[in-house]
This record gives sequence, C-alpha cells and structure tokens, in this order.
Amino acid sequence: METYGNEDITGLARVFTGFSYGGPGSSDRHFQQQGADPRWDILPMKGYPKFHSTSEKRFLGLSIPAQKQADPEGDLKRALDHLFHHPNVGPFFGRQLIQRLVTSNPSPAYVGRVARAFADNGRGVRGDMRAVIRAVLLDREARDPAPDAAGRLREPVLRFTQWMRAFHAGSDSGEYRIGNTDNPGTALGQTPLRSPSVFNFFRPGFIPPGGGLAAQGLVAPEMQLVSESAVAGYVNYIQRAIESGAGRQRDVQADYRELLPLAATLEQLVAYLDLLLTGERLSPASRERMTTAIAAVPLPVDKPQNADRARLERARLATLLVMVSPEYLVQR
Repeated sequence: METYGNEDITGLARVFTGFSYGGPGSSDRHFQQQGADPRWDILPMKGYPKFHSTSEKRFLGLSIPAQKQADPEGDLKRALDHLFHHPNVGPFFGRQLIQRLVTSNPSPAYVGRVARAFADNGRGVRGDMRAVIRAVLLDREARDPAPDAAGRLREPVLRFTQWMRAFHAGSDSGEYRIGNTDNPGTALGQTPLRSPSVFNFFRPGFIPPGGGLAAQGLVAPEMQLVSESAVAGYVNYIQRAIESGAGRQRDVQADYRELLPLAATLEQLVAYLDLLLTGERLSPASRERMTTAIAAVPLPVDKPQNADRARLERARLATLLVMVSPEYLVQR
C-alpha cells in the first residue's frame, strides 16, 4: 500500500541537502573537497551547514522544525531513526532480503515471520540482522519450498563471483582488475556499484511479459536483465573466464587442481561440480548430456603432459556446462 507522496519526498530531500565529500575543509569549500584528502572517495560524507536547508522538514509524520542554524548531521540522525522505526520497514526489507537469498515469490506469511524478527529478535531488540537473516534462511518455506513458487534466477555478477570463490580465483597483480562488465552482449550486463538507478539493477516486482510467470502472477526480478544478447553474452564471457581468466590482461585466474584427479571418471567429475555449484540439483538427463559431451575430449595415454592438458580441458568444459545449465541458473 502506498504510504508516502510527493510532499514526503521533498521533505526528506531537504534532510540530505549540504552533504558532500569528507575530509578537511571549511563550509565554503563544499564542492571542492575532491582531492583535498587522499581518501576522499572512501571517507564517509559529511554535512556542510552553509549548504544545508534550514526550512521545516516534514515527512512520514515527522516534523523537524525550521532552524536558525543548520544542523545537517542532527537532521540526518533524526530522519534515519524515524525511518528505521517506521512499521513498513520490516515487511519491505524482509521481502527483498528473501528475494535476494531464497525465492522471488515468498508468501505473505513468510514475509510476516521475517518482519516480526526484524521488529523484535526475541529480546526486545529491533533490527538485529543476525536474527533477521536466521529467520530468512531457516524458515520452513526456505527449507521446504513449494515447487511452483520456489527459487530465483541468479543475477550474472553473482554467478561470476561464485566461480571465483568455488575455484579459489586469484589476481596475478593482487588488484583484481575486473573492470567494467556492463555490456550484456560481451560481458555480464552488470558491474558492481554501477546499477542504473538507486533502486538496483532490477525492480523487485518485475514480471516477464507474455510468459508462464505472468499467467501465474509471479515475479522474477532478475529476469529484467535477461535478453537474447545477455544470454549469449554471459555464456561467452564465463567461457572465456573459465578457459583463460577474467579481467584486464586476464588478471583473475581460477585454480582447477581439485578437479584434475576426477577428470578420468566423468560421473565423479560431474557429481562433484553438481554439489559444488548447484547443491546437487542437476537432473539425471543433464548429468548424462554433460558426461557425453565431456567424454568427447580424449585422455591420451602416450605422453603425460598431453594427458594433463586433456584433464584440465575436461575440468574446464565440465565447469562451463554446469554454469550454463538451467539447474544452475535458477537457484533453489
């Protein structure tokens, strides 16, 4: 239900006036702080009274009176405290946290249970994140989901970071020079911290038009990133990353040594990757297709170095096949 209007937006906007780069400087250097401190881009922002609104700030039932002397830090604290205690925060935050971690379509009861944990952790504390995340991950709908509404599409950047974690990827330079991965046709269609708006890369209520989800009234937020170009772009990008590394000058390299002993027994190789990447969700048909495809890479017996290269090729191919499978792309 809508609970705020344009007056609330403009009233809250006044709270955020006058904030800029942290570091040294007087109030009349509000827009010249960049470079004044070597840590300017990571220091917390600070309020500059000269540029902060002194008029009344009214929003969501809170009124901060007009001031003779601007108090940006004080106004910000009052505003954030008021927002934190608003009754909509628990359900709103809880639903989006469930969507990011468990399922795109949680039931109202599931959201309600998480919202109650946000309101009170059992010891009278509001906003205890340990209690909230525990409520999300240990809820009965998370552990035993209904088949028709379970799961979520993995967003591309999380597929990539899982590849890095799963195979202990390291940076040759020590700087992890990944760079911009915005292009959906040649990369991930996402770059961390570069969402096109403050509301993330996709809307939490997005419904793909014209499909089965729309007919059932179900949402799939991450599907807003999906297009024909993005599907092909992800496959090509992750294939290059698996085979030769990622980032500028292929700076990020994975380690497949754990897979090499399994490369001679393809069923074991696929089973291990199934456990590591999908939580054992590959269907028997998918396992069979993958095993057949990987078997096309022969293991030479004449020269050890040729056999080593073939084992590595099998490991990389198996990783790619799992990471482009439907069972991997849809997380349950």
